[in-house]
Amino acid sequence: MKSKPLNLIAAATVALAASVGAHAQSTAKLSSQDKSFLKDAAEGGNAEVEGSKVALEKSSNADVKTFAQQMVDDHGKAGTELKGLADQKGVKVSDTPSITKKTEIKLLSERKGSSFDQHYADSIGVKAHQDTIKLFQKEVDKGTDPDVKAWASKTLPTLQHHLEMAQSLKAKTDAEPKS
Repeated sequence: MKSKPLNLIAAATVALAASVGAHAQSTAKLSSQDKSFLKDAAEGGNAEVEGSKVALEKSSNADVKTFAQQMVDDHGKAGTELKGLADQKGVKVSDTPSITKKTEIKLLSERKGSSFDQHYADSIGVKAHQDTIKLFQKEVDKGTDPDVKAWASKTLPTLQHHLEMAQSLKAKTDAEPKS
């Protein structure tokens, strides 16, 4: 009777080792392009969420607040999906913006009135989305992991729509008198 528990323990150990081995193998297979994309996309998304939260607090412009709320919602959802994919691939991603983006958000937060709105629309709206679209397009074109490429490809149209919205918002905020 003693051999049955030992067989179960041995089987569990083999299954666990196979699982750990498969996880390590999936991480090892991920190209540096795919790993960099996951890390950079996470930091970029975190920056858009954090910058947009500042806009929700500081702006009194209804258009800015509407755009900012959509960025928090959409990039928050995408960030959750990205973290799940990165975890599945064995890649640790940050849950905060990069140091550079933190500094940009801090400088943005010190602005007031229409100056804040204009800089938010330009930096978090237009420029961040232009950079993000380039990052995602590069992954679609040069990535090697089919899951990571598929996620980038699926997310790209939303980012392109965000850029169009941001360009429209920038045109509106640029038309405001400077205060």
